[in-house]
Amino acid sequence: MKITLVAFDDFTDIDLFLMWDILKRVRRPDWEVKIVGDQASHLSTNGIQVATHGALAEANDADVVLFASGKGTRQMIRDDDFLRAFRLNPARQLVGSQCSGALILARLALLDGIPATTHLTAQRELGEFGVRVVDAPLVAVGNVATAGGCLSGLYLAAWVLERTLGAELRRAVTALVAPVGEEAAQEGRINAALSRTEFTRLPPLSQPVPATTAAGG
Repeated sequence: MKITLVAFDDFTDIDLFLMWDILKRVRRPDWEVKIVGDQASHLSTNGIQVATHGALAEANDADVVLFASGKGTRQMIRDDDFLRAFRLNPARQLVGSQCSGALILARLALLDGIPATTHLTAQRELGEFGVRVVDAPLVAVGNVATAGGCLSGLYLAAWVLERTLGAELRRAVTALVAPVGEEAAQEGRINAALSRTEFTRLPPLSQPVPATTAAGG
């Protein structure tokens, strides 16, 4: 399973790092998570330089593609070279965005005819693309998902885990990041977010994975 997280300059730190941390907690040889970009490294809004692991084109062959968020999305939706790098196909890929990363999905025509969510500060901009904006932490239709609000990165990562590895391993991984004493409450919030999505569940990967393959902290 190849997962790419798309970064760019002026990305919001938590919107990339939260997804990265949760998805990297899966420990199995056929599970690969990479950060890709159009430069060797990208600078976050708060000044953290992050090295990329590959070029944008790698997203086209990935099983899962997730776009980060931040002020930099406004530049990316006007960058023709950046946009031309993508040949994404939700018929064979899971594609998602965090907060204003939805603007990139809209620019790539991946939100045509479906509802989506985004950060509160980007709702008007997303609506200008003709997208029906929903006030929800996670909106998923088919193989396309959007998350709204920085902490909803948990729900986006959970969507990916449940779609690819099944509910049991998803629960094992997300439990590792729950606040102590709030494990049940967090699980309830995740289930509520996932239950509102509209998708045909994909089968888990061929080999069952015990919970011990999830890395704790």
